[in-house]
Amino acid sequence: MQLIPGIVDRASALTEVRRDLHAHPEIGFQEHRTAARVAELLTQWGIDVHRNIGGTGVVGVIRGASPGRSVGLRADMDALPMDEATGLPHASRYKGAFHGCGHDGHTAMLLGAAQHLASTRAFAGTVYAIFQPAEEGLGGAAAMIAADLFTRFPCDEIYALHNWPNAPIGRVSLCRGAALAASDQFDIAITGRGAHGAQPQHAVDPVMVAVALAQALQTIISRNVDPLASAAISITQIHAGSAYNVIPETAHLGGTIRTFEDPVRAMVFERIEALATSIAAGFSASVKTEITPGFPVLRNSDVQAEAAMMIAREVVGAARAEYDTLPKTGSEDFAEMLKIVPGAFLFLGQGAGPALHNPQYDFNDEVLPIGASLLARIAERRLG
Repeated sequence: MQLIPGIVDRASALTEVRRDLHAHPEIGFQEHRTAARVAELLTQWGIDVHRNIGGTGVVGVIRGASPGRSVGLRADMDALPMDEATGLPHASRYKGAFHGCGHDGHTAMLLGAAQHLASTRAFAGTVYAIFQPAEEGLGGAAAMIAADLFTRFPCDEIYALHNWPNAPIGRVSLCRGAALAASDQFDIAITGRGAHGAQPQHAVDPVMVAVALAQALQTIISRNVDPLASAAISITQIHAGSAYNVIPETAHLGGTIRTFEDPVRAMVFERIEALATSIAAGFSASVKTEITPGFPVLRNSDVQAEAAMMIAREVVGAARAEYDTLPKTGSEDFAEMLKIVPGAFLFLGQGAGPALHNPQYDFNDEVLPIGASLLARIAERRLG
């Protein structure tokens, strides 16, 4: 690997920062301590700091040795609303908040890159270090954009990376085009007529409607989506009833939709609505369907993806940097930024260990100087 020596020399300091953030996690739009720590460090390094962008977002402006184009580097700062079970010395001190996705590591890596870029300024143009709140389903990217992120800090291109457990340490991967799925959620409220469990003939049973609908929704994938396309519908919630001998009045279904193409996305929305309405009517029940659009498809831009891969091969070696052949069905709200600014989203392997969003997960500090070097080199090479 050809890591930046100054970043490698500061690896222990990056680890200290990362573990401090891990011990003090904050969920979306509540990252007050995290944002303050980020702003404090950026200020120490002589970086122009802008705070409270889209809530708790922070942007550091690093100007190079001469005028030129601009590159954005983005990291997410928020934790997950879940408990940690690692038992590590730097484990979360707060119940119900845990850096189970590695955003503490992403923040530390961007801080490492920003410190290097500010110390050398060996580029022409401007680097915007964007520290985003509320990536975990709350729309932090959209909030920053709505707060005029790209008007105040106009980026010609933008890059981000995400740690990836159970990939070799330092392996960089990137998917051309559509890399991550659009993520939407649905809620279906079914209203029937309650009755005694011993007299079902007097009921309009919403549980039976929910069971029939749960099965029917799966036919959207098997019978409406082109077999050569990709989509997923997962029912993750079924709620009904509170007693053994009472047929309830209502039932609820909820879940997630993942798609890669806008026409498929629209068709899935329509079919969920149609099946819910018709099946409920067949049981003489009523239904209310709500589909909440979430993150769009994350699409890597061709030019920036190729550039990022070339730079990754320089940093980690050609054997460790490769294109993924298939997109992932996860989602990322960095997609909102890529809809406006061309760029690329990379994955960085962090070795064997528990998966993301697992209570046993922890970011691997060994990859901090790798990710920081990669981000810094992307900015330097693209502004060279």
